[in-house]
Amino acid sequence: MTRFTEGRIASSWGSVRHVPQAIARPSYRDQLGDLFKQRAGREVLAVGCRRSYGDTVLNDRGCLIEMELLDRIISFDAEAGVLRAEAGLTLDAALQIIVPHGWFFHTTPGTRFVTLGGAIANDVHGKNHHRVGSFGLSVRKIGLLRSDDGLLEIDRDLHRELFFATIGGLGQTGLIVWAEVELTRIPSTDLLVERLPFGSVSEFFKLAEASDSEAEHIVAWIDCASVSAPGRGIFQRANWRPEGGYRPHSSKLAAAVPFTMPSILLNNLTVKTFNAAYWRLEQRHRGAVSEHYSKFFYPLDAIGNWNRLYGRRGFYQYQCVLPFSAAEASVTEMLRQTSKAREGSFLAVLKTLGSIPSIGYLSFPRHGVTLALDFPNRGTSTASLFERLDEIVRDAGGRLYPAKDGRMSRDMFRSGYENMETFVRYVDPAFSSDFWRRVSI
Repeated sequence: MTRFTEGRIASSWGSVRHVPQAIARPSYRDQLGDLFKQRAGREVLAVGCRRSYGDTVLNDRGCLIEMELLDRIISFDAEAGVLRAEAGLTLDAALQIIVPHGWFFHTTPGTRFVTLGGAIANDVHGKNHHRVGSFGLSVRKIGLLRSDDGLLEIDRDLHRELFFATIGGLGQTGLIVWAEVELTRIPSTDLLVERLPFGSVSEFFKLAEASDSEAEHIVAWIDCASVSAPGRGIFQRANWRPEGGYRPHSSKLAAAVPFTMPSILLNNLTVKTFNAAYWRLEQRHRGAVSEHYSKFFYPLDAIGNWNRLYGRRGFYQYQCVLPFSAAEASVTEMLRQTSKAREGSFLAVLKTLGSIPSIGYLSFPRHGVTLALDFPNRGTSTASLFERLDEIVRDAGGRLYPAKDGRMSRDMFRSGYENMETFVRYVDPAFSSDFWRRVSI
């Protein structure tokens, strides 16, 4: 019998907190019911690869159920493009199977090391949101194990409201055991990627508007450390190439970070130096090039344990979405505040989100622009910057991304998620997380 092991240390990808947990790692679906009985009144949480940056994947008052061994494909219709699999299947493993048949996921986040259950629980989005919306729109059915109702099969007809609560529901409506998703046909595994330097936030918005109808995938890196050219960056737009065959990605790493780097290496000077060097390098690559999907969608996956670069204290990612009406002014001010605080980010990503509505009650994507910034954890100075950024986001009518968060307040969360009161009706009382207790109590 699989049992919870007490006192195991767990962390999220941001590595800010390392907490002892009772953790179980089941191998078969029929073991899940026994784990519910073993919880001894404690709250539980199912997790996958723990690539969420903050505390949505931690549960230090309860138990974690690690789902990565529940990774079997239940069925795959290679003609219709429908995949049913256990929730612990990673996109990495799934792509190895579906790509040779000419299929891809409806949309993909910036890492393939996320489980199917995690992609649904966070309703992830990608560079093509303006065309297809978020991941949840491709979900047909979910096998959901609840403490009160047992195993349910839910979809848009059966338990409709619970289905909408589970997509983007951060694992709070029960345990996703399996899911069935629709795939999308691709003409090859290569994309034609065009890189265009821009000199300001205003220029980014002009490029985004001009590219909206002609490019399936849009994203930009932005230099948030430059004083001489604030808001400069590299705009990327891409479409699948019509030919090139079907070559799944290689899981071989280009490099790996062997140990946690000293925090002293992470300072304003190194951030500025890195950003300036990246700006110069990417300008040399301007124009259109052919790239395999692994390089375009998952550039950081080629580097093992890259989160160690941020040092022993870990790092935060601050990601928000802002309505278009306030986006240009708000992004400009957020970059100004970041530069002023000398808390510059190595990785700053700016992209547009389209008007296709998400179906999840707590789904993050909405029509507008999303900015993501990585910050080494410097304690009070980083927290002070986040408070100023929160004010900008709140005043603009925006919201923060729970999958990337490790500190937002209850009021900040509720101000951005207007369907909160509807969602809480479908929370399983046996489930919780550090994040959920922080924003819901």
